[in-house]
Amino acid sequence: MNKWLCGVLFFLGTYAQAQDYSQRADVQAFVQQFADKHEKNAADILAIIAPAKRQQSILDAIAKPAERVLTWGDYQRIFIEPKRLEQGVQFWRENRELVERLAEQYQVAPEIILAIIGVETRYGRVMGNYKVLDALLTLGFDYPPRATFFRSQLEQFLLLVEEQGFDAQSVKGSYAGAMGYGQFIAGSYRAYAVDGDDDKRIDILHNTADAIASVANYFVRHGWQAGGLVAIALPEQKVDKLLLSAMPKPEKPSKTVAHYRQAGVVIPEQISDTAKATLMALETKRGTQYWLGFNNFYVISRYNHSHLYSMAVHQFSQLLRLHVDMP
Repeated sequence: MNKWLCGVLFFLGTYAQAQDYSQRADVQAFVQQFADKHEKNAADILAIIAPAKRQQSILDAIAKPAERVLTWGDYQRIFIEPKRLEQGVQFWRENRELVERLAEQYQVAPEIILAIIGVETRYGRVMGNYKVLDALLTLGFDYPPRATFFRSQLEQFLLLVEEQGFDAQSVKGSYAGAMGYGQFIAGSYRAYAVDGDDDKRIDILHNTADAIASVANYFVRHGWQAGGLVAIALPEQKVDKLLLSAMPKPEKPSKTVAHYRQAGVVIPEQISDTAKATLMALETKRGTQYWLGFNNFYVISRYNHSHLYSMAVHQFSQLLRLHVDMP
């Protein structure tokens, strides 16, 4: 056999092995560790994994460098746009009793819950077409930069499949393995998803009640304060940049409104001196806008660690409320 043919056969063998995760030594080691930790049968877990395939499109998606950093204007155009708003108003009105019952039960503003679902999946219209098992195996074993994280999510997903009675091969989501109306990763699904209609199952993939209740519960568990402020726009003014929050990740409010007032920031008088807030700047075509973000703004950022995401959710929620209340 010549060297060229040997090389081809070696490549094909390596490629086939990469496609069949259940045959890989690193995957088998993971499965055995999982089985020992959770008192499962390793052969059963390998049987679940066996049909999964390495998806190059997933690796391409996660490795693709951003062409540019999104600005606030970009976020507004993407998320605060008429079609999404129309879909949100329709969804709220069609599920009004359910939405308002669950919002009252969890003490989270209904417009915030529905803004999240709208921003994440357009009210269930765009929940992802990748098999979650493919995504987590591909990223857990063929994407070294975040292999540890995605292997942890694979562990959570395998537990979730058993707990919820899902067919592991049929569950679909984003290229990163996020699922359902609210795009929960497996660990968040197990930690925060709840039964919204008392049918003894937790299904945020198909069950609207479970999806709404789970987003509300996520906010409660991260410290949402019922009736609390989210964010307020400040009057046009000059602000010392040293007072601004370090971006892009929102900070948990630690400074009081009194602190900002003493530093010369003009803040509406109805805002209490003792309230804790974070001062932020948003760049727009008309110039810089300054905002104060309170505890509930920070809670929104636990969903996606970006102040622009949180602001998009907040402003979209206000539009939802306004339009739903219109006759």
